Amino acid sequence: MGDHQLDRQLNIQTGGGQMGFNASMHEHRFEVTPYAWLDVLFKAHPLKGEGRLVDFGSGKGRLNFFAHHLFGTPSAGVEVDPSLHEASLRNGKRFKGKGDIEFINGYAQDYEIDPEDRWFYFFNPFSDPVFMTVVDRILASVAEHPREVEVILFYPSVEYTDFLDRRTAFELISDIALPVEADDPRERFLVYRLPRWD
Repeated sequence: MGDHQLDRQLNIQTGGGQMGFNASMHEHRFEVTPYAWLDVLFKAHPLKGEGRLVDFGSGKGRLNFFAHHLFGTPSAGVEVDPSLHEASLRNGKRFKGKGDIEFINGYAQDYEIDPEDRWFYFFNPFSDPVFMTVVDRILASVAEHPREVEVILFYPSVEYTDFLDRRTAFELISDIALPVEADDPRERFLVYRLPRWD
């Protein structure tokens, strides 16, 4: 089933691109992850158990709605662009699943990590310093509220992976390649887990 058909099935509109340019050099341009690729991710790595999914750079909310559709997962979407945030709110009113999905308009580095937040999704939404700040906030939250958490990267940058590998206790647990013809080693999902210790 194509993106448009799945949007129709869920009664949302998440396709299209971003109009104009971001005001900050730290924020990257919005690109939507195809449903077919999200399906590959979630078949290889389903969201099991308790916890909330957070999508940084959530755009119009596609990941949030699709994860709820598949697993009933509560989630939050953090989006700095006001027009994309408004689109996600409109989608939330129309979504057939009517789940526990929250959309926040603001900078990722200002997002207060909730003790229920367990999965953190990044499709290269911002610069490396912002990513590092967000991960540091995740680690601080885990120190205060011990739990297992995961970082899911799509089309990961070397800087993101190098930071996780060399400067955190996150461990790479899954490398999910996509069935695409492009000869680009970044066309994949990487799942990093921070084991629970307490």
